[in-house]
Amino acid sequence: MTPHSREICGVRVDVTGYDAALERTIAWAHRRESRVVCFSTVHMIMEAHDSPEYNAILRSADIVAPDGMPLVWALRLLRERGATRVYGPDFTRYAVAAAERERIPIALYGGTPASLQKLIRAFERRHPNLEIAYAFAPPFRRLTPDELEIQVAAIRDSGAGIVLVGLGCPKQEQWMAEGRCRIPAVMLGVGAAFDFLSGVKPQAPRWMMNIGLEWMFRLATEPRRLWLRYLRQNPRFVIHFVRQLLAGASRTSNTPDEIRLK
Repeated sequence: MTPHSREICGVRVDVTGYDAALERTIAWAHRRESRVVCFSTVHMIMEAHDSPEYNAILRSADIVAPDGMPLVWALRLLRERGATRVYGPDFTRYAVAAAERERIPIALYGGTPASLQKLIRAFERRHPNLEIAYAFAPPFRRLTPDELEIQVAAIRDSGAGIVLVGLGCPKQEQWMAEGRCRIPAVMLGVGAAFDFLSGVKPQAPRWMMNIGLEWMFRLATEPRRLWLRYLRQNPRFVIHFVRQLLAGASRTSNTPDEIRLK
């Protein structure tokens, strides 16, 4: 699949798949190029819709893959019939396996000290030849410029070709944007993948993922943290996207008249 982009609620989303995104990621990592890969959800779309600064960060990324099924359905309604999901935790598994196979050192940035240690142990069990060159769980606050520079330098000096960033949206995308051109590695903003792959939090059953109900499972497991997000963002996404579709249909229906007038 040749990647290209569409707009959903004014936010860029790429039409790509696992194979294409992974092939580009590994090629960039071998060349030690500073790249940013994002995995977009409804939450991310609405955050970018509300924030021009955050929207600009996503537009500057090298890949913005559709992580959630609602975005896949939105792309298909925009006539991208072959659109598929690129789920961040699954992509993380594929990227880590490829890094082990290709001898690409990785870095881990995010989570808590306890969850990060669990993730490291999980990776060591599944990928005994994987080199984890750097791992750090940053504090839950904005870093000072000096702290950021120390961490950027440590990642750069580690030789990592892929950096898995698990800070959550929008913090991880902002962090990757700050690290761009300073960290010679592919930065993957994988969010909750740290918790899922370490076993700290449960993943939704595949059947719920496939029909777009993963949010319901996550709400049931983390109601206090997620209820306000889903209550606020999900209905707004539907409203804005329906408006986009109606506006597109209106422009399409007007096209013949516009041509005749010319």
